[in-house]
Amino acid sequence: MASELKSQVSQAVKDAMRAKAKDRLGVLRIVMSEFKRIEVDERVELDDARVLAVLDKMVKQRRDSAKQYEDADRPELAAIEHAEISVITEFLPAALTEAEITQLLKDAIAKTGAESMRDMGQVMAIVKPQVQGRADMGSVSKLVKTLLG
Repeated sequence: MASELKSQVSQAVKDAMRAKAKDRLGVLRIVMSEFKRIEVDERVELDDARVLAVLDKMVKQRRDSAKQYEDADRPELAAIEHAEISVITEFLPAALTEAEITQLLKDAIAKTGAESMRDMGQVMAIVKPQVQGRADMGSVSKLVKTLLG
């Protein structure tokens, strides 16, 4: 089953070419090349869930880079990373609020019967597909620790 998200990114590449949006086109080409690399390496066709995971990872990498650039007092490089983040996040679903995340976690804890930190893996296994691309997994993990701790 072909990915609808991948098709949207592909169409955005064509639109950016027509609009001569050089910076946007560069970011979109990086995204498409990452999709292609995974498809060739693993001999699979990406589905929407995998495309979301790839986009989420790319955003996380750029956030980390931007933070390092800011810490090194290189705001011009951090600005490039933030611009790339804004292009990539256009293809991610709307972010979840903290209240929505907390509710998802409480539901997962009730479903698994989790009682302590040992059970964190079970909770994360249920929650991760629901929040992929819609929340920072680091903050979700901290919230799980708080609720189980």
